[in-house]
Amino acid sequence: MKKISIVIPCYNEIENVEPISQAVVEMLEKDLSRYDYEVLFIDNASTDGTREKLEEICGKNRKIKAIFNVTNFGQFNSPFYGMCQSSGDCTIVMCCDFQDPVELVPKFVAEWEKGHKIVSGVKTSSKENGFIYFLRTVYYKVIKNMSDVKLIEHFTGFGLYDKTFIELMRHLDDPIPFLRGIVAEYGAGFNMTELAYEQPERRAGKTHNNFYTLYDAAMLSFTSYTKIGLRLATFLGFICSFISFIVAVVYTVLKLTHWYSFGAGSAPIVIGVFLLGGLQLLFIGLIGEYILNINTRVIHRPIVVEERRINFEGGDQKADN
Repeated sequence: MKKISIVIPCYNEIENVEPISQAVVEMLEKDLSRYDYEVLFIDNASTDGTREKLEEICGKNRKIKAIFNVTNFGQFNSPFYGMCQSSGDCTIVMCCDFQDPVELVPKFVAEWEKGHKIVSGVKTSSKENGFIYFLRTVYYKVIKNMSDVKLIEHFTGFGLYDKTFIELMRHLDDPIPFLRGIVAEYGAGFNMTELAYEQPERRAGKTHNNFYTLYDAAMLSFTSYTKIGLRLATFLGFICSFISFIVAVVYTVLKLTHWYSFGAGSAPIVIGVFLLGGLQLLFIGLIGEYILNINTRVIHRPIVVEERRINFEGGDQKADN
């Protein structure tokens, strides 16, 4: 009997963990009863009682498992690590807040049975804030056009992954894995297909996305899969230097021939200084993002450090990473 793993990352989702576990188990036992299953929650150091609720849920069903992280390892590391701990013939990762439709899972499995080893859920529309959705659309198009890897627009990671792809993930040895980029980079070799869906509203609780998390996601994809930032800094630096040299020559000639008074010439100099200073700060910050990316990879800390795991073989335990 084939086994399906459902991985559900969570952080402060006390209002959603029980309903999502019930909905997923009901769907699996009703629509996919010919498969064995496991439901794996990976908690990113919740502080609102989510862990206590997960302990209660796991106590009622041994097929529901949980991993508790020692701290919050971010929106990318935790799901990636949870997927690598799954044991199914295929693994489906989905959000805890019902914004990834549970009813899409049987469709994923049907595509998997046709031979597609990656089935990506792609949002064609969303009931979230329209302005946020517009910004996401712009972001995806910009990154897609700048990257050597053609990232999938409106793909958040929600989808099905065959155990062969999960095995590849386990061997990547990347301390800051970006699942969307990994899927885009290697998906063609796994006969990837896409399924469209409309993203529903969050069922309960508050979104944990804010400007910082969205910026972090954008910078991770930007510095991991594009060279445009560094190239742009080089090209604009060369252009500005050339223009500055021409302006300096022209200004010197005009001063020597008394065609340009000092008072009239100070304004463009001040403007030029502020313009070049602003560009320098912008690109120093951009280069800093690349260096931060490199530094994180060089330090090579574990993707996740576990505090405890529940319902795994051997009973409740702490895991060494």
